[in-house]
Amino acid sequence: MRIGYGRVSTRDQHPEAQHDALTAAGCEQIYLDHASGKLARRPELDKALVAAGRTGDQLIITKLDRLGRSLEHLIDLSNDLQQRGVDLVVLDQGIDTSTAVGRMFFQILGAIAEFEHALMSERTRDGLAAARERGRTGGQKPKLGTRQAKMARQMYDETDDHGRHRYTVAQIAAEFGVTRPTIYRYLDQAPSAESVVS
Repeated sequence: MRIGYGRVSTRDQHPEAQHDALTAAGCEQIYLDHASGKLARRPELDKALVAAGRTGDQLIITKLDRLGRSLEHLIDLSNDLQQRGVDLVVLDQGIDTSTAVGRMFFQILGAIAEFEHALMSERTRDGLAAARERGRTGGQKPKLGTRQAKMARQMYDETDDHGRHRYTVAQIAAEFGVTRPTIYRYLDQAPSAESVVS
């Protein structure tokens, strides 16, 4: 079965051209999304992928950029279709994964994506190494300074006449403008006054 899928952006509200091209290509069912290319959620694409679920089915699109949000997403979709025995046909670019040339095209795309990912990782490592040489470390800036963390510990250790904590963790967090988990993290790191005395 030939299943057609198209996508028009929210600015371009004219899906007729894609619909006509998919109809002319012999698609028995056509699914059209009205969504930006960057959106992860595309309900009509999900339906099209379910409809094209049997070995020998074909998912037909007009252009490659109508399908994937990114090169990586496009390759993932292609691999998923290939594992299920469903061929991908791109009308405008003349790509058909049922042919050796079509499969080779996606293998080349996969190699490019892998290369791009490796370059990004290498640039990140180089940037972190350069920052370390300049005395900077990666990661987020601490939420509390050393003095504030010490004060938070003192507030937590302070007790009333009945031996109960005078301040709750929520009150301490509100005092410093951070979340309760942040205070708990600092309490785990800083020793209590009792443990320092003993």
